[in-house]
Amino acid sequence: KGRDAFAFDPISSPYLEIADDLLIRTPYSKTLLRELHEIPWASWDNELRAWRVPFRSYEELRRRWPIIEEAARHSEPEERKRRREAESDSEAQRTRRLRYAERRRHRYPVPSEDLPPMGRPVATEQCGVVVFTDVSGELVEPSVLAAFYPHARRTDIDYAWGTWRSATLTELIRTWPARREASEMERSRGWWQPTLPELRVARRNARTIERRRRNRDLGPTS
Repeated sequence: KGRDAFAFDPISSPYLEIADDLLIRTPYSKTLLRELHEIPWASWDNELRAWRVPFRSYEELRRRWPIIEEAARHSEPEERKRRREAESDSEAQRTRRLRYAERRRHRYPVPSEDLPPMGRPVATEQCGVVVFTDVSGELVEPSVLAAFYPHARRTDIDYAWGTWRSATLTELIRTWPARREASEMERSRGWWQPTLPELRVARRNARTIERRRRNRDLGPTS
């Protein structure tokens, strides 16, 4: 019955081969795998590096084939490359690059009348848990606040640039966590005493950074 159905309404595709069974070879795709797993008696042949679908399951394969073939085409290396290139020119990608460049400047707007403590880890909206080292007298332009720091939306106060660095693991371990979540007022000013969950994330990241630094320092030398 399955062979008759195939002969009457065959699938013509570069991803499908005819043998004792129907053989499907495609690039990797989660969507494709999900569809194939729904086809009765479909199985992966590790030796042939292909999916086997018996002819008795042809009608179900035929029904799902448009999704399978589209997912396969979508996963082709050239198609992936084309999408990456298109994304690199997209507005979203440009925005991400600008935000990354802003973060690398290690500056952060703080209310000029409500400054964070210097030399002590505090939580921030955009940069996580950091240590402020200095506050300049330079006021932040409203356009910069709107573009990169949406939390700083109060118009009745001035924001100055604070300079920050990443907190060390030792500093994070010694920091006493806040007993409650940051209030709306604390979040609107942009900094607050970190909670235990926030400190745990920061400590985990700091351990990873220190481990990478040690591995780099102990790496092979020529």
